[in-house]
Amino acid sequence: MNVKVLIFCLMMPFGAMAQGFGGLGTQADGFTTPQPAPVFDFPKDHGPHPDYRIEWWYLTANMTGADGTDYGLQWTLFRSALAPEEGSGWTSPQIYFGHAAVTTPQAHYVSERFARGGIGQAGVTPAPFEAWIDDWHLTGHDFDTLNMRASGPEFAYDVDLSAQGPLVFHGTNGFSVKSAQGQASYYYSQPFYDLKGTLTLPQGEVQVTGQAWLDREWSSQPLADNQSGWDWFSLSFEDGNKLMGFRLRQTDETYFASGTWIGPDGTTTPLAPDDFIATPLEFSDVDGKTVPTKWRVEVPDFDVDVTVQAMNAHAWMDVSLPYWEGPVHVQGSHKGRGYLEMTGYE
Repeated sequence: MNVKVLIFCLMMPFGAMAQGFGGLGTQADGFTTPQPAPVFDFPKDHGPHPDYRIEWWYLTANMTGADGTDYGLQWTLFRSALAPEEGSGWTSPQIYFGHAAVTTPQAHYVSERFARGGIGQAGVTPAPFEAWIDDWHLTGHDFDTLNMRASGPEFAYDVDLSAQGPLVFHGTNGFSVKSAQGQASYYYSQPFYDLKGTLTLPQGEVQVTGQAWLDREWSSQPLADNQSGWDWFSLSFEDGNKLMGFRLRQTDETYFASGTWIGPDGTTTPLAPDDFIATPLEFSDVDGKTVPTKWRVEVPDFDVDVTVQAMNAHAWMDVSLPYWEGPVHVQGSHKGRGYLEMTGYE
């Protein structure tokens, strides 16, 4: 089968690209949709939810080598359903695809995998926890202590993660609203991982330490049909506080914004749409796209007024549905590091 045709078939559950990034604004007919006041069941909810159309296990990390060089790392497993059921063998309607990346100050290495669920090539089990696609693995006895491995033509990594704080829940107890029309997802994170391990780059092995942030999210129609993409920030400050914030870009040039303020002990404060303000300051030409790679981020209620600068402006994920994803440095009222994801730029 032609590679482009194969990719199109795999992406069919996302619907038409015109309806939000990756078709995430398409209708969710036949699938379960998130409802307010969720009751989570762990460890079961660390695993897949096949009656929902879209789901991901999404980990980013800020790391430092022995010589003081900063690095970024991404490991993501996406699940997309052709139908709201699990199935078995080749009858499974579940499609998985994975993205892995390593960012250095000078380079950005990317790889992508596709798999069908039900045949052992990809999947997730909640306890002991294992998420995998081919030989890429995120595994551990439980969700607190994990090993993560992935590789591409020019990179590999093998790192260990140890949670130093609790899970945190975004929106209202994990019910995260994404539009004024009411689109929503279930969304929680583990933003407190310590990390250590090895990067393998063209110049050789690099021992790294750092911090990692894992996002878990599932839905069936997370965007409205007038939303074309998002700008998502996960920031960790030197004083121990953390910030997750996003703005969803709308066709009338307005934005729907939300976020979560996370204390050092994991206590959370939901941010209303007007509480999280993200303003582009500088743009870069990235793979022929004009992308904002320096931002001003404000959260007045917590005296946050910071500049968020891409470590490498060219952290473009050149995958089937391309987007920008990379580590950032934070300066201003709070100092720290984090990650920025931007989708839907053309």
